[in-house]
Amino acid sequence: MAEKFIIVLDQGSSSSRALALDLDGNMRYRSQHPLETFYPAPGRAEHDAEKLYAAQAASFSEVLAKLPGGSETIALAIAAQRSTVVLWDRNTGLPLAPAMSWQDGRALEFLGRIQLSNTKIHELTGLYKTPYYSAPKIAWALENFPEVKAAAAEKRLLAAPVASYVLWRLSGGKIFAADPSQAQRTLLFNLRRLKWEPGLLAAFGISGAFLPEIRPSIGRMGSVELDGRRLPVTAMLGDQQAAMLGLGLEAANSGALNYGTGAFLLVNTGAKTVKIRGLLNSIGWQSGPSKKDICYFTESTVNSAGTALDWLKVKFGLFGDISEVDAMCRASKNRLYCLPAIGGIGSPYWDFTAFTTFTGFSPHSDKNDVVRGVAEGIAYMVGDAFDLVKKKGFKIEELKVSGGLSKIDWLLQFQADITGARILAMEETEATAIGAGLAAARGLGLSPAWKTAVSTRVFLPGIGEEERQNLLRGWRSFVRNTRRASRDLRKLNILPHI
Repeated sequence: MAEKFIIVLDQGSSSSRALALDLDGNMRYRSQHPLETFYPAPGRAEHDAEKLYAAQAASFSEVLAKLPGGSETIALAIAAQRSTVVLWDRNTGLPLAPAMSWQDGRALEFLGRIQLSNTKIHELTGLYKTPYYSAPKIAWALENFPEVKAAAAEKRLLAAPVASYVLWRLSGGKIFAADPSQAQRTLLFNLRRLKWEPGLLAAFGISGAFLPEIRPSIGRMGSVELDGRRLPVTAMLGDQQAAMLGLGLEAANSGALNYGTGAFLLVNTGAKTVKIRGLLNSIGWQSGPSKKDICYFTESTVNSAGTALDWLKVKFGLFGDISEVDAMCRASKNRLYCLPAIGGIGSPYWDFTAFTTFTGFSPHSDKNDVVRGVAEGIAYMVGDAFDLVKKKGFKIEELKVSGGLSKIDWLLQFQADITGARILAMEETEATAIGAGLAAARGLGLSPAWKTAVSTRVFLPGIGEEERQNLLRGWRSFVRNTRRASRDLRKLNILPHI
């Protein structure tokens, strides 16, 4: 009998990947191409959209070539970074502007013109009025890129999350769709009606004709052909949502933490949204055609996690590989506080004026202390959000952790210390791909005995409540003063510099 495979395309912030899973959920083959992020000016972060697609298509083709002869590819799933937006020409398929990353804050000033309050926007979308989401980026592009403005006037413009762009290209323009988990991140999508929101479209000056059709996250969307293989597309999800599935966190009141380019804390709240000031209400996935087929998350976003550590490596040469970080943290003798604010800070502060800041340097400080300060700063930011979740009444005693930084034991131990929760590091860090593959299998109507990730390392809190609260008081004083100083320095036009 021919082996059967599900292909997952995982389009992240730093790479384009394709992975082949068998029907037991085993990761059998993979291919990966790096994706460069450009920072052309302060507050800007972007990708070359054509290179992004080329890297994803190449990874797809390469993983198909690795499959055994006579094997079948029965489904395709796409998981992707959610708030990066692509604008392209429907006639040529070519990008009309750089793909503006979810980390990009260029539209901050534009947002000041939007009259809708943060309260109203959060009520409609579950999100906040920040430049990281797609609507302000699209509006900014319509004002600042002549090619985009001309395409809009001539009804040639298409604008969508990267998952929609990749699928449109792979299908030869036949499928222009987004699932609710992707559409929500545009800041134009009504969280409960599951439709583009006319009031938001009008507020941002964006035509609904530019935007993709909404389809359920799990189910048949059409098919694509590549290298002689035809694959039905049966799942599209945000990368964090797919990771929740991959970690087996489908029940309400379960929580996960995914450390990647950013760090994302997600708590499954089931069929209802739970409002927690400063945190997001996110759509998990839509598993069928009805509004009743939706589950929701409470989510926090730390904008700079892997990005901050990569910054230390690339810009300062403090280490050569991420595998060195744990030992450097252990070698540190002096604590530093660091606010990792490359691109501003997300939940629960939503402050795009804050600078990355250190405090506590002494003549005895060294590079190990700097690396440890950044790692602990990431954990503190997650801890601030987790504290709000607990105060809302959620009894989350453990967090399943995945992502590239989950290999850093020091980070996970400090995360346990500062939250008071058990931290379970998962054996397979490919939670996003596993979850997307599981969704694709369900989209075919299958109910496989899928092997979700299991924990290999458990981290228990190693400090008492008094010490924890003292550390948090110090952290929050530091954050408060750093944000105030950052605002003052920006007003004086002393910083930033290039």
